[in-house]
Amino acid sequence: MTGGAILIGTSSWTDPTLIKDGNFYPPGTKSAEGRLKFYASKFPLVEVDSTYYFPPSERNSELWIERTPKDFTFNIKAYSLLTNHPTRPDSLYGDIKAELPKELLDKRRLYRDKLPDDAVDEVWERFRLALYPLHSAGKLGAILFQFPQYFTISRKNKAYIEETVSRLPDYRIAVEFRHKSWLEDRTVEETLSFLEERDLPLVCVDMPQGFDSSMPPIAAATAKDISMVRFHGRDPKAWKTKSESASERFRYDYGHDELKEWVPKIQGLAGDTRETHVLMNNCYRDFAVRNARDLGAMLDLNLPE
Repeated sequence: MTGGAILIGTSSWTDPTLIKDGNFYPPGTKSAEGRLKFYASKFPLVEVDSTYYFPPSERNSELWIERTPKDFTFNIKAYSLLTNHPTRPDSLYGDIKAELPKELLDKRRLYRDKLPDDAVDEVWERFRLALYPLHSAGKLGAILFQFPQYFTISRKNKAYIEETVSRLPDYRIAVEFRHKSWLEDRTVEETLSFLEERDLPLVCVDMPQGFDSSMPPIAAATAKDISMVRFHGRDPKAWKTKSESASERFRYDYGHDELKEWVPKIQGLAGDTRETHVLMNNCYRDFAVRNARDLGAMLDLNLPE
């Protein structure tokens, strides 16, 4: 195969079920530093999921740099407030929260479009600055904007995608949709053209089908430098679960033939882009790390044992 590099990894190295029951980390690997160092000795790429729930800090970026090899890559999941998801008030920066009206803080969840503009501006800027050390070190891959199910195709929502680019001008933005309206037969060409014209990577997905949130398993390279594939599992029952643990929704162990379906698709993406990021998001126990190794072997990536 010729083409760009393929990097493979998982969407978390800290999931509690992986740490407790996964048999991935060697006995005695108890610290955050030790786990990340071990993970980075096995895979070249990871997605940071925690930044969806709480915004990142510059200090964490510096620690991630120190604990990983020079050529290691971090993809960062965008903070929930910035993707229009409901956001826990206690996740906001303390000084910003202190300036919000009481009626907002009394709510169980906050939404970006309900906050004062200056508060939203400040969250964007702090998010950008917190990741700048990773960017400067050459370890920042892409910022994953996974939009909610109610983020349907519309002129307003296309404008917001453009806003994310203008808010983070130094960084690569990757776009994952969770509403079928973006990639239905009647809209797929419109959506792909919109992303191609702005050189924005579409996040291709493998996920349960039959829901409004389901995206078809297409492989399309809409940017020149990065393409991305995320594996969410294929269990419709798990996808519908209301469990507090995110890993329960992605509790799925891919079979050999299911992974093999993606080999020519990933190779096709790699032929069209400089770098292809493949992420297993089925982070329940050791499902993701095992599936990543298996798929890596099918792609001849020569991952460390």
